[in-house]
Amino acid sequence: MDGAREVKKNGSRSIGDHLRGWRERRHLSQLELSLRAEVSTRHLSFVETGRAAPGRELILRLGEELQIPLRERNTLLVAAGFAPIFQQRRFDDPALDSVRTILDLALENQKPFPAYVIDRHWTVVASNAAVPVLYEGVAPELVRPPINVIRLMLDPRGMAPRIVNFTAWRTHLLAQVRRQLSLTADPLLESLLREALAFPAGKMNDDGHASIEGPAMLLRVETRLGRLSFLGATTVFGTPADVTLEEIALEVLYPADAFTDKTVRAAVAAAPEATPATVLPSSSLRATSRPAAH
Repeated sequence: MDGAREVKKNGSRSIGDHLRGWRERRHLSQLELSLRAEVSTRHLSFVETGRAAPGRELILRLGEELQIPLRERNTLLVAAGFAPIFQQRRFDDPALDSVRTILDLALENQKPFPAYVIDRHWTVVASNAAVPVLYEGVAPELVRPPINVIRLMLDPRGMAPRIVNFTAWRTHLLAQVRRQLSLTADPLLESLLREALAFPAGKMNDDGHASIEGPAMLLRVETRLGRLSFLGATTVFGTPADVTLEEIALEVLYPADAFTDKTVRAAVAAAPEATPATVLPSSSLRATSRPAAH
């Protein structure tokens, strides 16, 4: 209890404040959370108000039940006077060798279609540099590292003018950012969302909402090769115990129709050695020396 009070005196949020904030963000009552975490409602109430100091095991159990990101679970531990236990390794750390191998193989095997790895702020960490025609006409500053996928697609200087179903695609991306923000409470994501909302929304009478009739949202882009359509898939690691690993995702785009499949393959076969002027940079995770999340 003295430790919790001391944290408050130092101007930082107490462990109780943190836990109450996450519980309310998840729309759970103290009773609901106490049942899930197998702790008495009275003790949980005492922890939230600073009348009791939680042990490390209870903090970790509450973090699991509240689905708190590993980065923020470290924050909870520190607020309670414990050392953080979830490491945030650099990508070149030997402990992540197997992870880098998996991602590098996935990027390479996805060619000639696009694939890229993003961090928690939608920044491209690595890509396979496929289908450069998608990025023709994009402002140079939007395809210089660090490249942000939200800006690249929604900024009017980016891909936005050529995305056929822009209204629906914009709604889809914004929903993804909002969902991620609700789960993480990340202030940088909140800033990115505000920035994205400030971009023009596009015309409401485009044919974008026609794509919603299908089983999944498609990305349709007008290019000099014709209209290319892609179906996206996101892969994350299911049981991360490292902050960096939890915060990265592999995004791959598959051809959604025969025309896209045939056209992209033909373009690659016709100019296999060409170096496009505009393309997401090809980079191997083995060469990356910074963590995914800043």
